[in-house]
Amino acid sequence: MTGVTAAGIEIDRTTTAQPEAVFAAFSEAAAFARWFGGPDVEVPADRLDFDAIEGGTWTATMILPDGNTIDWAGSFVEVAPPHRFTFTLTDQPGPDALQVPVAVGIMPADGGASIHLTQETPDFPHEQKAATLEGWQLFIDEVLRIAEAA
Repeated sequence: MTGVTAAGIEIDRTTTAQPEAVFAAFSEAAAFARWFGGPDVEVPADRLDFDAIEGGTWTATMILPDGNTIDWAGSFVEVAPPHRFTFTLTDQPGPDALQVPVAVGIMPADGGASIHLTQETPDFPHEQKAATLEGWQLFIDEVLRIAEAA
């Protein structure tokens, strides 16, 4: 299923890329800098701290096309190559920030891989859930470009 759910969003996609390539595209810093925010957003390497180690934390700054920036932070909850990658994120970093979980499941399928992504969206109105779903669809398009080129 792909869509808005009571708990958040869900996306199911398939690719010709192998699960290992998909996992690497989601979890390696250089790839993350390319896909996070989509094709029109920059995540400079000098403003990215992203080493996917279970229990670790990450930070990133997005530079939007209009020059504005968004700071992000989160933690790595589960890093189980090549099938499971779960992390949290917030665009309001700080000690009391609500960090929402994003879980990515990657399974072999038809010579490639299937991807199941969920993100919780606590207290998001429906419009914000729909925008979050649309954003993740763009992000996953980039993830798949990276994975398929590997």
